[in-house]
Amino acid sequence: MFILSDKWLEWAKKIQSLSQAGLTFSKDIYDIERYEELRKISKEIMEQYTGLEMEKITELFANETGYQTPKVDIRGAIFKDDKILMVREKIDDRWSLPGGFCDIGLSPTENIVKEVKEESGYDVDAKRLVGLLDLNKHNHPPQPYHYYKIFIQCELTGGQAETGIETKDVRFFSESNLPKLSTGRNTQDQIKMLFAFFRNPNKEPIFD
Repeated sequence: MFILSDKWLEWAKKIQSLSQAGLTFSKDIYDIERYEELRKISKEIMEQYTGLEMEKITELFANETGYQTPKVDIRGAIFKDDKILMVREKIDDRWSLPGGFCDIGLSPTENIVKEVKEESGYDVDAKRLVGLLDLNKHNHPPQPYHYYKIFIQCELTGGQAETGIETKDVRFFSESNLPKLSTGRNTQDQIKMLFAFFRNPNKEPIFD
């Protein structure tokens, strides 16, 4: 988790985005040099306010090419006996909804079905979109990228609890007894939002 003010992170992200767009479309050698300098400044801001090594910042924050767009993260909400399915992440030993970045070539439905199977061992059918959130507009820990997060409610159809490459445990939790969450992936407010959708099948999806 990054330890820095939200404002500094936002500035660094904007400078990074502008520099990447400039490097993508500019043909003038002098403009390219200026955009390279802007990218360097954005990485230096991150280094100053996170304490991360420059190599790690480059890997996480400034290793892409092409016009920069928001990243899309998808999470599945699967309920059983009034409890929600969660997986324990190996990377931080905390719990999240099964899911992850959307893969190229797969639809949102195909992505979430695949992610749930790989991370939890369960088979599901995607039933309805319940939320499409711009994390910049919600109470969420600072992130190095601009994220859109998709939440899809799914129906359990088969399989059994099995851990995957990135997970170390699989369980169902009640709303009143949630585990320590991997807050970079999902927050308590988001989990409670999903329980609200579970209790009200006619609730309209949330977006933005």
